[in-house]
Order: sequence, then structure tokens, then C-alpha cells
Amino acid sequence: MRNNQDNREKIVRGLIFDPFSGISGDMTVAALLDVGLPLEWLQGFVAGLGLGDIRVGSEKVQRKGIACTRLVLELPHEHAHRHLHHVVKIIEGTGVAPEVRDRAVHAFTLLADAEAEVHGTTREKVHFHEVGALDAIVDILSAMAGCAELGVTEFYTRPVTLGRGWVDIAHGNFPLPAPATLKLLGGIPVRDPDFEGECTTPTGAAILQALTGGAEAPASFTPLANGFGAGTRDPRDRPNCLRVILVEPRGAGAESVVVIQCDLDDLPPEYVPPLMDAAVAAGALDCTAVPVGMKKGRPGVRIEALAHPAQRDAVTEALFQAGSTIGVRYWAAERRTLPRRMETVNWRGQEVRVKRSTLPGGGDRAKPEFEDVARAAAALGITPLAAYRALLAEGVAAEG
Repeated sequence: MRNNQDNREKIVRGLIFDPFSGISGDMTVAALLDVGLPLEWLQGFVAGLGLGDIRVGSEKVQRKGIACTRLVLELPHEHAHRHLHHVVKIIEGTGVAPEVRDRAVHAFTLLADAEAEVHGTTREKVHFHEVGALDAIVDILSAMAGCAELGVTEFYTRPVTLGRGWVDIAHGNFPLPAPATLKLLGGIPVRDPDFEGECTTPTGAAILQALTGGAEAPASFTPLANGFGAGTRDPRDRPNCLRVILVEPRGAGAESVVVIQCDLDDLPPEYVPPLMDAAVAAGALDCTAVPVGMKKGRPGVRIEALAHPAQRDAVTEALFQAGSTIGVRYWAAERRTLPRRMETVNWRGQEVRVKRSTLPGGGDRAKPEFEDVARAAAALGITPLAAYRALLAEGVAAEG
């Protein structure tokens, strides 16, 4: 632990990943331990997962003069090669908090999608090898739960180091970075120094993508604590460790974004929603469409997307590919968002995801996800509006 963490639940707002030497699952958990996550808490958490006789420890090590924490896991031997549905069933059977469960499932779904794209198949048919092993499941669950225990609500990343050379995996000898790793890092800034060996693993990339989505670290922040998680190897050319920084964002929580805009007068209206979906799929944080009057009195539509700077080019390409525009404009902006988290509640026997936002000065604002409300309403034989009103009346979604 680098700094005093008294009352951390009241002050910790963000976590910056600084993968200057890459990132892996065990490095992530080790870095959380080094920044202040109690080892005793982690041991109790893993023991409570019900995944067998797993022993959790840590040790202090040096990586080129940097004092780090290294995670030590002792796991039962297994030969299991799992599919996504097997891993999801294991995660759901652990009884972890909904926020932890959802983030862990999201990380493994990202892994499955990346592997499916690499091998030309579907996520349901992907046969997990290394990333489906018990240590990867423990690493991802521990990382997600550890962040929640530290009170982190916002996640950012600095550029990720890739690594060069070759690696032996279940499919054979593959070039670095591993194909699935590079897929998982889509939209995240990377750097390619002349470092031999695997710096970033698929598990590490999945954790980073699931938590940050490529969100860049704020330009101004107040550091609260920082820690280093050591990798197993100790190469000569670099300190093989991951740094994480607990921060309080400054500037009223403002973050840098880019506005991407185009006007269209020749796109049939039924193709506007697919265009907006394409922008969101490419990494847009939000996308809106408004009617505008264009030259020669033609009615048109203005598409405006909001994205992190790292996703600007991908969103721009999506607007060109899925629409009829021949030009876009963009400019830098800042936005402030409320800290938020996703919870899953059991309402009348139906699972409904609820997005909770923390208001300035305290209190929460809660909003149930429409898709879940509609599904629950259909199962209960009522209208979505009636279900929504019942959720409000019963206090599931309310402003505190």
C-alpha cells in the first residue's frame, strides 16, 4: 500500500490502469493488493466462491528496482476445456454481487467474441483453453470484486504495451500479440516498443476492455494511492509489472470526448436507426438524430455521435460505411457524468437490471433497463408501462 486509505469509500472515485509493461489477470489482482486491497479479504472472497481448494497468497518482489506485490495462487489440477456457457454457469453459481457477476460475464463474453472472430466461428462454439481455466476465472472474478471492494466507480487506461515474438498456446505457435488479445484491445490506445515476450494476455486485455472501454485517463486528477502488481517473469529489458492509480478526478469530474457530426438529405428514414446502431457498435458513447433544413430547402437529418478520442476514427468510419454522408466534422469537448453502477434485482420473480447513479451530495437515482422491464412485463402478462410504474411504486427505481 502506497498511501493512507482511511475512509477510502468516501473519496475513491477512479482507477487508472497504467500497463507500461502490459497487463494480465494475475498482475491486475496483485496491483489491487498493492494499492490497498486487504489480502485477508481476497482470501475470504475466493474461499467463498465454492470453486474448490484454492489457496491465495502474495509476496513482495522486486522488478528492476520497483517494489511490487505478486499474486500466488495454488489451484487444484484440472483438465477442463470450457465453452462460454460453462464459464457463465460457474460465475452465476458463485453467488457474487450482481455488479461483479455482470462485469465478469461481460469480460468472458468479450473473450468469446474475440476468439470467435479469430477462428471464424460463433461465441457459443468457442472452446476456451487457457482463458477458460480455473485461474483465469478466479483472476477475473477477483479483479472485478476487488475494484468494487475498493469503492471504484470510474475506470481509465493509459496506452497498453503489446510485446513481440511468438507464444505457444493450445492452437499452436502464434505471433505476439496473440490474435485474440489484439481483437480485445480494439479502441484502446496501445504502444509497440521492442519488448520481447508476451506483455499483455487475453485475460488482461478482457479485464481492461470490460472495465474501461478504452476511456483515457483524465488530464488532471488527484492521486490517492498507487500500487504495482508483478508479473511472473523478470525480463532484463523492463520492469515487468502493472501500475494502478487510485484517483479523485479533478475539474468536476470532466472527461475529454469528441463530437462527431454529419448532415444527410439523401438517406431514407428507415435507414437512420441502423446508422445510429453502427456508430454505437463502433464505440460511440451516444448517438442522436435531429431533423434539419439543408440547402435548397431540402429536409435532412443531423447525426451527432459522442465518443472518446480513441474511438473517433472508428465511429467516423462507421458513419461513412453505414450512411450516405461524404463528410463529417468533429471537435473536442468535455463532459461530466455521474458515477454509476449496474445492479440486478429480483422483482416478482424476474431479473431486472437497474442503473444507479450517485447524485452530488449523496443519494441515488435509479432507472430500470427498458429491455428487462419489457421482458418481465411479458412474463407477468402486463404492459411495460404498468411494470415500470410498479417498479417506481415499489421503490426499485427511485431518486434518493
